[in-house]
Amino acid sequence: MNQFKTVALLGLLSALLITICYWVIGGTTGALIGVALAAVTNLGSWYYSDQIALAAYGAQPVSYDQAPDLHNMVQQLSERAGLPMPAIYIVPSAGANAFATGRDPEHAAVAVTQGIMNILPEDELEAVIAHELSHINNRDTLTQAVAATVAGAISFLAQIASYSLWFAGGSRDDGDGPNPLGVLLTVMLAPVAATVVQLAISRTREFAADAGSAKLTGNPRALARALQRLHSNARQMPITGNPAFEPLLIMNAFSGQFLGNLFSTHPSTEARIENLLKLEQQLP
Repeated sequence: MNQFKTVALLGLLSALLITICYWVIGGTTGALIGVALAAVTNLGSWYYSDQIALAAYGAQPVSYDQAPDLHNMVQQLSERAGLPMPAIYIVPSAGANAFATGRDPEHAAVAVTQGIMNILPEDELEAVIAHELSHINNRDTLTQAVAATVAGAISFLAQIASYSLWFAGGSRDDGDGPNPLGVLLTVMLAPVAATVVQLAISRTREFAADAGSAKLTGNPRALARALQRLHSNARQMPITGNPAFEPLLIMNAFSGQFLGNLFSTHPSTEARIENLLKLEQQLP
């Protein structure tokens, strides 16, 4: 059921992209361009999802000699989870965060920021990495990367549409020109609609990855403590990058209050901690 829901939501994102092209470019030509753009975006993000996400946050590959403790930790957790060893990257940012990406476990990567390595003790960092490996194991990384790429394309088209409002010409009498009302709706609503679809894809997957981390480490409280630290750090020092890829991060980087909760790609930190403490009671 969860997979069906995800496919339906990704299809909705693609349909939104096609509709925007129809409104902004106009007519059959616009619709065909939208279909082609949706196909290229989905296929491109499937094959290059790891490179796109890593580049969005400036992640750099790190060798065993550069970070032996980190490599050993990831290796041990991967073996415990029955996963291939992912590539390891470090994001040169003081903001504390982490993410996983890749189209499947055989082409996966785990990235951590320099900030998260500085502030988390070993058991909490282990719990965070276990969370990211759970995303890989659940195939969340591909879904989130595709959704982020399509949503990014929608936001880009909305920007282009906003410029076209200033230079609009011609009419729709022949059915082939831009639709002024459609262009206006694109500018106003398309980025919000894309964000809402991303929220529906992302939020339930975070709870599942938290539970996967708890089972993998046997220490739900370590992840609960880590989330509390990361929440405080994100408010003071949010990681910078393309906001379309924020669903990949373990902690939402938006530091606002009301709007931050309303458009957060993650469940609230309080809800995640509460759920982890309930899981702790169920473990032997």
